Amino acid sequence: MVADAPHETTDIEVARAYAAAAAVLDPEIPVLNLVDLGVLRRVERRSGSIVVSLSPTYTGCPATAAIQLAVACALIDAGIAGARTELVLSPAWTTDDITAAGRAKLKAYGIAPPGKGSPAMLFADEQVACPHCGSWQTSRISQFGSTPCKAQWRCDQCREPFDYFKCHR
Repeated sequence: MVADAPHETTDIEVARAYAAAAAVLDPEIPVLNLVDLGVLRRVERRSGSIVVSLSPTYTGCPATAAIQLAVACALIDAGIAGARTELVLSPAWTTDDITAAGRAKLKAYGIAPPGKGSPAMLFADEQVACPHCGSWQTSRISQFGSTPCKAQWRCDQCREPFDYFKCHR
């Protein structure tokens, strides 16, 4: 599901709310905004109030509350009173929701992005390209990285360690 684009509305306050929410950065990966990450599902007016719908990357994600608070603060800063956020659990977020721009930002930040359409692979053999040199000669160091959604890898070519954003489908 893609967030409703601001040009799809003639409601100026909804467009301002979308822009404010879209500018919020992920607290765990601060190079991705909520659109890049694919968690901003929609911004709409319901019963006179602005509602921002967000999907967590997984139901136990510790950043979910921080993201909701950051969006609420961004809406207040944008002068939008009485707005609220809601969590959308269905359809569930997957790594396929990360935009092409988001994938490029992850790579530039030194995090190997997940492949689009890749199945979830918890402990199976995966092929991950090094975000530093592009080599496919990489090895998983640990299934557990700096956040629950990442694993720690190392490039066998350039010897640099890097995080890999695990596939989640």
